[in-house]
Amino acid sequence: MKYLLKYMKDYRKEAILAPLFKMLEALFDLFVPLVMAALIDNGIANRDIPYIFRMCAILILLAVAGLAISITAQWFSAKAATGFAGDIRSRLFEHIQELSFSQMDIFGADTLITRMTADVNQLQNGVNLALRLFLRSPFVVFGSMILAFTVDVRAALIFVVAIPVLSAVVFGIMLWTMPMYRRVQEKLDKIMTGTRENLTGVRVIRAFGQEENEIESFHEKNQDLSRMQQFVGRISGLMNPLTYVIINLATAWLIYAGAVRINAGYLTQGQMVALLNYMSQILVELIKLANLIIQMTRAAACGDRIADILTVEPNMKDGNLTASSMEDSDTVVEFRDVSLTYEGDSGKALDGISFSVKRGQTVGIIGGTGSGKSSLVNLIPRFYDATEGEILVGGHDVRQYQQEQLRSRIGVVLQKAELFKGTIADNLRWGKEDASEEEMQEALSISQAKEYVDKKPGGTSFELEQNGRNLSGGQKQRLTIARALVRKPDILIMDDSASALDFATDAKLRMAVRKASSSLTTFIVSQRAASVQYADMILVMDDGKLVGSGTHDELIRDNKVYQEIYYSQFPKDETGDSGKKDLTQPGAGKQDMADGKEAE
Repeated sequence: MKYLLKYMKDYRKEAILAPLFKMLEALFDLFVPLVMAALIDNGIANRDIPYIFRMCAILILLAVAGLAISITAQWFSAKAATGFAGDIRSRLFEHIQELSFSQMDIFGADTLITRMTADVNQLQNGVNLALRLFLRSPFVVFGSMILAFTVDVRAALIFVVAIPVLSAVVFGIMLWTMPMYRRVQEKLDKIMTGTRENLTGVRVIRAFGQEENEIESFHEKNQDLSRMQQFVGRISGLMNPLTYVIINLATAWLIYAGAVRINAGYLTQGQMVALLNYMSQILVELIKLANLIIQMTRAAACGDRIADILTVEPNMKDGNLTASSMEDSDTVVEFRDVSLTYEGDSGKALDGISFSVKRGQTVGIIGGTGSGKSSLVNLIPRFYDATEGEILVGGHDVRQYQQEQLRSRIGVVLQKAELFKGTIADNLRWGKEDASEEEMQEALSISQAKEYVDKKPGGTSFELEQNGRNLSGGQKQRLTIARALVRKPDILIMDDSASALDFATDAKLRMAVRKASSSLTTFIVSQRAASVQYADMILVMDDGKLVGSGTHDELIRDNKVYQEIYYSQFPKDETGDSGKKDLTQPGAGKQDMADGKEAE
C-alpha cells in the first residue's frame, strides 16, 4: 500500500486541506457541549432569556459554520480520492501494456480486470473516508477527553480508562480481519474468471449440455465467497456491539459518578450534560472510526494487490535500433539454436530451432497440435523472448530493436480473430493510423474481404459490434488479414488465420498475398498441407523440434512426419507419384474444403 502513496503527490494540497477542514469542523463540535453547559447553568437555571437566545444563536452559528466547512472538506477529499484512483487506474493500464505476454499469462486477464476496476474502486473509497475521518475521529475522541478534564478532573478519569479499551478492541479486530479481506478479493477473482469463461464460451457450454454443471460450479464458488465474506463480516460486526457495550458501561459509570459529585456540590447539572455529550461524541466517532478501519482494511488489501502488479518490472527491455536497420541484410529472419520455455512450464515449448529466411520468401510452418508452430512465430515480433539462442530480424537480434519499431514492420494475424467495436475503417487503421481509403481498399482486395465489405451498408463505415459479433468467422479472419496488410509490412505472419475459409478462398488469398509484393516475406502457419505446399520453404514441427525443412517435393520424399500429415489429408491414390496435386482445380481437395468451410 505504501508504494501507491506516491500517486498522491499531485493532490498534496487537497490531501492536507481535507483533514484540516474536518478537524476545524470537529473543533466547532467540541465547543457545543461547553455552550450547552453554559446555557443550562447560566441561562436556564437563572431564567435569563436574553442569555438563552445568545447561546442558541451561537449554537446555530456553530452548526452553519460546521456544515460549510464539512462540505468544503468533502470536496477536497473527493477531488483527492478520485484523482488518486484515476491516476492509479491509468498507470495500471499503461503498466499492463508494458508487460510481456509471459507476465500477463501469469496474472491472467480476469484478475487484471478485477484489480483495475473493483480493487481501485475500493481503494478510492478508502482514501476518501481516510481523508475525512482518519484524523477527525481521533481528534474528537482525544479532544473530548481533554475538554472533559477542563469540566471535571475526577469524572474525566473515566474517559482515560474507556478510550484505551475501545482502541484495543478496534485495532485488534482490524489486525485480525486485514489478511481475510485479501482472501476475499482472491475468491472474487475466481468468480470473475469463471464468469468470463462462461460468457465467452456460452455456445460451447450449451453445445455440450453443461449448463447445469456450470451453474453448480458457479454456485459453489459463490457460496465459498459468501461464506468467507460472512465470516469476515461476523468478526467485523463484533466491533459495533463491543464498542457500544464499553461506551454504555462507561456512560453508566459516568452518570453514577456525576450524580454523586452533583449531590456533593462539586459538579453542576450543565457540566454533567457536557460530560455526557462528550461521551456521546466519543461513541459516535469510535463507531465511525470502526467502520473507517473496516473500509481501510479492505482498501489496504486491494492496494497491496494493485501494488503487486505495478511493482513487477517488465522483463522485456527495449533496444536502440529502429526499423530502418531491417534493410541491412538480405536474410530477413534467422533462428540460431533457439529454445523457449514458458513461465511456470517444466518442459521446452521449442528446442534447438535453427533456420534462415531470405527476403521475399514464403515459409510454411506445419505440424500437429501442440508442436510449437505458434510459439515459433510469436518469437519473431518478440511477443516472447527466447530462453536460449538468438532470433535475428534483418541481421540484428530482436532484443536490440525498439519493440514498437520492430512490430511496425511486421504484420501479425493471430489464431483468434480479434476485432474491436467501431467501423471497419477504424479496425483497419489499427494497422496504419493514417491509412487512406485507397490503401484500405487494396488491403481488403488482397485479403478477399472486399467482396463482402462492399455489400455492407456504408462499406468501410459499417459498424462492427464488440469482437465483430455481426461477422462470420471467415469474414473476421479476412478482415484481420486486411488489417495486417494495410501497414504494408516487410514480414507477414499468418498464424492459422485461414482456418475458417473454404479452400478456394484460401487459395485466392495466398495467391494475392504472393503477388502483392515481391519483397514481402510471409510466414504461413497451418495444419493444412494444401495451405503450405507451394511455399518456398516448409518447416515441419513436432513436439517443439524442427524435424524437417525444405520444399514440398523434398519433404514428401524424405520426411516421415510431413508424409503422415499430408497423406492423412490427401490419400496416396489421389496424389500421383510425387504426392503433389494441383489443388486449385475444381473438385480437388474436397476433404480440405469440408474441413475448412467458412462458418457463416
